[in-house]
Amino acid sequence: MPSEIPASIRIHPRDTVAVALRPLASGEVVDGLALREEVGQGHKFALADIAAGDTVVKYGQPIGRATQAIPAGGHVHTHNVETALAGELAYAPHPGEAQAHAPRAGTDLTWQGYLRADGRAATRNEIWILPTVGCVGMTAEQVAREAQGRHAALIAAGRIDGVHAFAHPHGCSQLGDDLDGTRALLAGLAASPNAAGVLLLGLGCESNQLDALVAAVPVWARSKLRMLSSQSAGNEIEEAGRLVDELVEEAAGARRVELPLSALTIGLKCGGSDGFSGLTANPLLGRLSETISDAGGKAILTEIPEIFGAEQALLDRATSREVFDAAAGLVNRFKRYYLDQGLPVSENPSPGNLAGGITTLEEKSLGAVQKAGSAPLCDVIDYGGQASVPGVTLLEAPGNDAVSSTALAASGATLVLFTTGRGTPLGFPVPTVKVASNRRLSEAKPHWIDFDASIALDLGQDAADAAFLQRICAIASGEATASERGGQRAIAVWKRGVTL
Repeated sequence: MPSEIPASIRIHPRDTVAVALRPLASGEVVDGLALREEVGQGHKFALADIAAGDTVVKYGQPIGRATQAIPAGGHVHTHNVETALAGELAYAPHPGEAQAHAPRAGTDLTWQGYLRADGRAATRNEIWILPTVGCVGMTAEQVAREAQGRHAALIAAGRIDGVHAFAHPHGCSQLGDDLDGTRALLAGLAASPNAAGVLLLGLGCESNQLDALVAAVPVWARSKLRMLSSQSAGNEIEEAGRLVDELVEEAAGARRVELPLSALTIGLKCGGSDGFSGLTANPLLGRLSETISDAGGKAILTEIPEIFGAEQALLDRATSREVFDAAAGLVNRFKRYYLDQGLPVSENPSPGNLAGGITTLEEKSLGAVQKAGSAPLCDVIDYGGQASVPGVTLLEAPGNDAVSSTALAASGATLVLFTTGRGTPLGFPVPTVKVASNRRLSEAKPHWIDFDASIALDLGQDAADAAFLQRICAIASGEATASERGGQRAIAVWKRGVTL
């Protein structure tokens, strides 16, 4: 039988706050402490008197400073706590401070996937249509719809998993690094193992020319490409359809085979976090990341602005000074990106985060980095780059849900594990596994959510971990996610430069 869930939790012995696991009333006595006011689920209250200017501690780390005196039992949130984050920092390794973990059980589990000729494994066997420019985005979608209809029997039989187009508004009126970023992102998507075949559909006069895009695709992935310039074609719909039909015929010969966990590449993402995200969903992903890394698989972490304030713990797990310096440089480069726009680096959390109980960016970041657990940080890659090293890879991308999830798919993730305390229906090019941090969301939105991480609070971590790993293997083996069942597929490109 599940044990009774306590009213609150103190995460670390050094913490000066506790988190309410259910709504708490003013005057309610919790662990011998009478609350001074109501405290919402996921919100914090002071465990002892906190003086104005004192550091507030959660997860054993500073999450900000008190702007006024907070009595024991008082609600701790934006009305009495502020961020302590500033600008760039000079990072140095802290030898011996990196958290280690014991190898995890369950690494003998297998899943059924597609083994590609380049040695990488896929969780889906799909045909993707990638427009070079927004002008042919709707054309790409029309070609995909018609191909889905023509090949409905093959899809129903499981010979292919679908034909999908990923429209976007970019690819023209861009310059320099901004155009290079769009091209790198599309090239990374074209290389995805989940895309058995790819049609690159161009217009003809755009900045993002087809030949340059093909040249940006890794050499080992170019054999699965077909290209079409709409302005040079007769009837572009018909010609694109014929090319897609060729790709479908080739892809239909693939079969799922038994594969080890080492063949998985997972992307780690949190969206719409709440006060439970750092207690249930993100630690659940962290323990899975350790399991996958221990097995020789890959886990990709991004959302660089949501590392600010928690980066040292991640940096201390770097496997070399080169990786440490690259990661530290990426964090500072992102901070400079903010500062050059005249914006503070702490311009976060979002309104939804605040409503869910997250007070400062430090608090959000300390919860967010738990998605990588204590697995080693083995590599750092640029936006559009490919993850190639077992362990955790740090990927350059912002925190925006659509932009970062697309970047994870483009970097080689064949599953995106997406934790949320607020909920969202949107999915991305690869199967997007929505992990709820709290039971209320899971019960309210079963058509959005794939797994309820709050079971760790009443069943325990081991039971939650075992159930989650089984679910991930099932989805990797072809079981549809909620977003796949809902037809929710989209991409977003990180637009960083001027528009002509």
